[in-house]
Amino acid sequence: MGAFTRDEMERAYAHYRAVAAEAGASGQWDAWADLFTEDAEYIEHLYGTFTGRETIRRWITTTMAEWPNNEMTEFPAEWWVIDEERGWVVCAVWNRMQDLGDGKQHQAINWSLLKYAGNDQWSYEEDIYNVSEFGDMMKEYLAARKPTKG
Repeated sequence: MGAFTRDEMERAYAHYRAVAAEAGASGQWDAWADLFTEDAEYIEHLYGTFTGRETIRRWITTTMAEWPNNEMTEFPAEWWVIDEERGWVVCAVWNRMQDLGDGKQHQAINWSLLKYAGNDQWSYEEDIYNVSEFGDMMKEYLAARKPTKG
């Protein structure tokens, strides 16, 4: 039996998703960074490895404030699996750009591994995704975003 109940982990992951949704909508990422333990490790395969909550905070607040990342405003989870024995959540999350009104969702998916530490905090996150797919999505988004001359 794991250190945390399934109910606690479900509730904590729901809280994580709600905080991420608010951060994406507002552009304010401090509350999201506060979801990590002081000694958390975050692995992001394009940007690198970040150790410690404050390092994670500096990275996420800077990165998500930069254009065009600041137009990535929604992060809905498509699915997740809770491993109570390990205290892990494995999930697939869409990284969705703001709606351009063109009838298309501009988004790319990543898979994440989160390790739960209790008290609504996570000690580890690793995001895994195809950088080429993200690049293609971003090119399509930016092309659709440009006003056409007519």
